[in-house]
Amino acid sequence: MTDPKEQERKRRLAALRGAERTLARTAMDTTLREQLDQLVDAAPVVYDLEEATDIYGNGVVEELERRVAGLLGKDAGAFFPTGTMAQQVALRCWAGRTGNPTVALHPLAHPMQHERGALETLSGLRTVHPTSEPRLPTADEVRDFEEPFGTLMLELPLREAGFVLPSWEELEAVVEVARERDAVVHFDGARLWECPTHFGRPLEEIAGLADSVYVSFYKSLGGLGGSVLAGPRTLIDEAKAWRHRYGGQVFQQFPTALSVLIGLERELPRLPEYVAHARVIAAALREGFVEAGVPWARVHPEEPHTHQFQVWLPYAAETLNDALVRQAEETKTALFRRFWEGGGPPGVSVTEVTVTADGLEWTADDVRAAVADFVERLPGGVSS
Repeated sequence: MTDPKEQERKRRLAALRGAERTLARTAMDTTLREQLDQLVDAAPVVYDLEEATDIYGNGVVEELERRVAGLLGKDAGAFFPTGTMAQQVALRCWAGRTGNPTVALHPLAHPMQHERGALETLSGLRTVHPTSEPRLPTADEVRDFEEPFGTLMLELPLREAGFVLPSWEELEAVVEVARERDAVVHFDGARLWECPTHFGRPLEEIAGLADSVYVSFYKSLGGLGGSVLAGPRTLIDEAKAWRHRYGGQVFQQFPTALSVLIGLERELPRLPEYVAHARVIAAALREGFVEAGVPWARVHPEEPHTHQFQVWLPYAAETLNDALVRQAEETKTALFRRFWEGGGPPGVSVTEVTVTADGLEWTADDVRAAVADFVERLPGGVSS
């Protein structure tokens, strides 16, 4: 007997895969064959395929580590199969060096939301929160926090709060205050790649504020997975020892490493364009919901800090997801790709919008028209 929930899941995925117009494509839109073909076509451009394959992190993996460390202005880098492992190792190493196992971070940060308590359970670390406001902590909040901590971890951007960033001056002030408190600073830079537009600074200068930085490869660059922890060489040497202990010393990782090198070559230079156009899309969404007569809608931030942002609407998630799927099935246009979730008061739902290469083809008029079509599929349709 087929599970109704599984049937609905397959229907949703089929609708999104079949959409001819969308603001962003994801890995779930491609088949294994398509991904392999893309890798074979592009890999010779970024690496000499006559070189020996990697064994336990050498070869192409070492080349990727060097490349990323250079982009971030750090002495060295260590490749990790997951960001969860990379950050846990980084924070564990810093705890040993500072002599303080307490990590100050936001309660919405990835280790608090998506890692099943790994910092406490596996590494014996303790977490504290200088603020619970939906933004990064201010310099005053870090300065006046009543407990000592060895490491301040800042997620740039803070995804769960809407992919938000502080100003450059605010970020500098927070880092300076942390150092005054004899703490080291670690950046969760899973999406650091798209931050230069907001800060008006290059990657190297942004990363230069922190003692260590973690970056992800599949979120913005389209890699198959993986991450790098970058920082002082002594820290990275220690991190590689812990990587082995945590089971991250994988025998071969060349497909992932090659996919990341391709992303650095092709996607990284385009991210500023995506960020700029995300602001056009966000403005058109706001206008579209007003024109469609939606009683209340929120695009957050109003001017996106990166190429990703949130949209809030006063409908149940099930209602919005039904409209999402029907719009994709019937018009081959997927205005929203990520499924809606209840994220606040009852009857209010949120989704995330990402703008990549496919989104560059959309004009503001295209967005407003798609919004009108989407709203017509909601209870009550478009107000007159």
